[in-house]
Amino acid sequence: MDYKERKEFELKRAEEFIASINAMNDPDIMYKVSHPITDLKDMMNKSVERYGADHVAFKQRFAKNEPFREITYGQTLEDLNALGTALIEHGLKDKRVAVIGDNCYQWASSYLAVTCGLGVVVPLDKELGASELEQLIKEANCEGILFTKKFLSIFQDIKERGETDLRVLVNLNAEKEADGVLSWSQLIEDGKKLIADGDRRYLDAEMYPDEMGVLLFTSGTTGIAKGVMLSQTNICCDLMSAPTLLDTNERDTFFSVLPLHHTYECTCGFLMPMYKGSCIGYCEGLKYIQKNLQEIKPTFFLGVPLIFEMLYKAIWKNIRKQGKEETVKKVLKLNKVTSKVGINLNKLLLKDILKVFGGNMDMLIAGGAAIDPQILQFFRDLGIMALQGYGLTECAPMAALNQDLNPRNDSVGHVLPGVEVKIIDKNEDGIGEICLKGPNVMMGYYNMPEETAKVLVDGWFHTGDLGYVDGPYIYITGRKKNVIITKNGKNVFPEELEYYLGKVSLVSESMVWAAQDDSGQDDLIVATIKPDMEEVEAVIGKEAAADPEKVEKLMWQEVDKINKELPFFKKIRRINIRKEEFEKTTGKKIKRFVESNKQK
Repeated sequence: MDYKERKEFELKRAEEFIASINAMNDPDIMYKVSHPITDLKDMMNKSVERYGADHVAFKQRFAKNEPFREITYGQTLEDLNALGTALIEHGLKDKRVAVIGDNCYQWASSYLAVTCGLGVVVPLDKELGASELEQLIKEANCEGILFTKKFLSIFQDIKERGETDLRVLVNLNAEKEADGVLSWSQLIEDGKKLIADGDRRYLDAEMYPDEMGVLLFTSGTTGIAKGVMLSQTNICCDLMSAPTLLDTNERDTFFSVLPLHHTYECTCGFLMPMYKGSCIGYCEGLKYIQKNLQEIKPTFFLGVPLIFEMLYKAIWKNIRKQGKEETVKKVLKLNKVTSKVGINLNKLLLKDILKVFGGNMDMLIAGGAAIDPQILQFFRDLGIMALQGYGLTECAPMAALNQDLNPRNDSVGHVLPGVEVKIIDKNEDGIGEICLKGPNVMMGYYNMPEETAKVLVDGWFHTGDLGYVDGPYIYITGRKKNVIITKNGKNVFPEELEYYLGKVSLVSESMVWAAQDDSGQDDLIVATIKPDMEEVEAVIGKEAAADPEKVEKLMWQEVDKINKELPFFKKIRRINIRKEEFEKTTGKKIKRFVESNKQK
């Protein structure tokens, strides 16, 4: 078929995908308002048409003492078209182009410029070192890279060494070209001139959404990076499906704090708002979260459990400091009753607490790891909907999401409409490996056919996560590679015990693993614990907290409470108290198989 026929086929396929979801007899699929898109270029053009060129797309502070500036959908489309045109002029058509740096409009517009008619985008992890970045650029065959200014010397050195294909460097923060490094803002001006002179190479570029459009390198706890190949069809199916479970629209403002190179933030916190006509406000960094919440006043906040746990602890700490703990608990309890008849006492009586989120917050979504259901319930009791979802890079990344009117605190969510789920190799409790099948599942791992064959079997993606399903809802118990199998065949999920330890205020972080007992005949469960020393001092005093034996005794008291509720084979039999931070991935997950993480 010719290109026109291909685009007609792709549009019909998108329309049929939405129609199939709308036809589902599922009470949880409540928002049947998705519109068809075939690729990200189609998405951006339609968003400008649907929501208006003057509708605000981004809010960002471009300089330290400046107020937040607004960028419209129209300007975004104009900028990405100009940038894409200029990059074609520099020979990057149909090439691999990397993007790296802090969350900002320049990063977002660069990603869109590459994906909307230039080539394959390769988002890189800003926490990686120079040698790791060089290796990934070499593996991905990147010929161009757009970066924020702190990476300037790294990529100049990589280019000069000549051991990669890298030849075009673009500084996202520079005003003008210097020392052979191009300027993002100057490229946009150059591109506008080219378009004004009739250059339509980018504007008329043909899009092939079933081919690889994004190459993402995962940073697993094993330390082996895999390149996940995603098509734009994978991503667009997520964008069309997820909003049927959760209401978001052009009145929403998303708070962007998670790194954009992660698919969770990129798809859900960047591309989803673009699809739905929402606005994105960029946080200036973790230490500015509370300050920026006040300035941006968002309605949506996507985060990892660590962020929400931090806010939860900070809120309760402030409540206790003011001596209002009992009052707040009474109001929350009373509000559970009054809210059933439409009366929200929290907004009146707990407005100081709600101010922490800027005053307009409607939705908190946790992903990336398990979160304590009590924390979700606390935020819901405050009047802010809080729920969790389930994603994997290999699913672009959405696999499941809780419905926003009646979420299940202990479930990672309703399987994404249009996606199938099954559990294989079930044990006696019905727990087995979660497998997924759908149009969002990746094309495979880049240059790793054997690894791809291990996880993609007859169209089913074997996630490596263990769990069970209740109807369309998925429940996760742990990772297949982490499970501890005792000598008598019992399965122990480290994540379960870490969850119990995480509920203890005295515990900052923990990692559960198995070691042989003194006889060498069986495994025993060990927990390496990093105490929250501020909480420890509050309980036993500063002097006692400086004594390792007293700290360990205090920890054993808490572990004993947990052990009382556990069967013998799950009991924690040894603890290591750790002062140092655990070694983690750039995604802030503890590296389980690094030997030093097991030590005191």
